[in-house]
Amino acid sequence: MSSPAAPSVLDLAPVIPVVVLDDVEDAVPLARALVAGGLPAIEVTLRTPAAPEAIRAIAEAVPEAVVGAGTVLGPDHVREAVEAGARFLVSPGWTDTLLEAMRASHVPFLPGVSTTSEVVALLERGVREMKFFPAEAAGGTAYLKSLASPLPQARFCPTGGVSAANAGSYLALPNVACVGGTWMLPGDALAAKDWDRVEALAAQAATAGR
Repeated sequence: MSSPAAPSVLDLAPVIPVVVLDDVEDAVPLARALVAGGLPAIEVTLRTPAAPEAIRAIAEAVPEAVVGAGTVLGPDHVREAVEAGARFLVSPGWTDTLLEAMRASHVPFLPGVSTTSEVVALLERGVREMKFFPAEAAGGTAYLKSLASPLPQARFCPTGGVSAANAGSYLALPNVACVGGTWMLPGDALAAKDWDRVEALAAQAATAGR
């Protein structure tokens, strides 16, 4: 991502699970299941009150996981996430204020883009690794393919509408390093706390693009 001293989260696995947690008690067993399935980079979205404590629990109890914070929208989110132990930050979009806060955190980050102008603006600011969101709604694989020739220095993690059915098509693109998604986290499995099923689905997702 954007901190040169840190290894890129984009290269940890072909898929980054995007997790929404309502119950902190689910955080550790869920993270263990994902890691066991071969998906060590885990994005916990800051969409629920439980998210910061869930990040903290995973960071403390599952050291083999690389836990990050998603839906980072401003400096307060950056501070909250880093204090909880987030090892990377993901935003659905970006502003200069948010970008400055993420840079100042010294934690790797993926700012979100959905247009060519946003990509060029980030490249001007020295950022080469980005989240492409909402991927399917913003043009999907065709749009990203069209960016590869004029903007080859940009690398993307598409998220939003990415599924088991289309993940391979994204990962085949030269400017896509990994994808983000939720298909290995079906709602009924989470409600039943069926961590074995989550692990099995994560193992399938870990082979995406191969």
